[in-house]
Amino acid sequence: MSVGIAQVLVHHAEVKRPAEGVHRSRVEACLRAMEARDALRAGADFDEVVARYSDEAGAATRGGKLGSVRREELVAPVADAAFELEPGQLSDVVETELGFHVLLRTD
Repeated sequence: MSVGIAQVLVHHAEVKRPAEGVHRSRVEACLRAMEARDALRAGADFDEVVARYSDEAGAATRGGKLGSVRREELVAPVADAAFELEPGQLSDVVETELGFHVLLRTD
């Protein structure tokens, strides 16, 4: 089984592979991810939130879309959250070794 997922990914200085120029603390990154989540819950456009908040390389050009993914292609916390979502549903903030994720199930 696979699901369509888009994400906002916020890095901090201690993640496995931080984006170039990211020096924020873990707490600052968590707060930034929560701010992105709250903006989305308030009705902000997903593509605009990705462009503003996501540190993932190329995320802004693809609207944070990861495409259709299988559980085993994702890190465990993201997989658990993604596969619990209904289509169109937004996750809470999920922490992994890559940073803080806010997920949107697209299908």
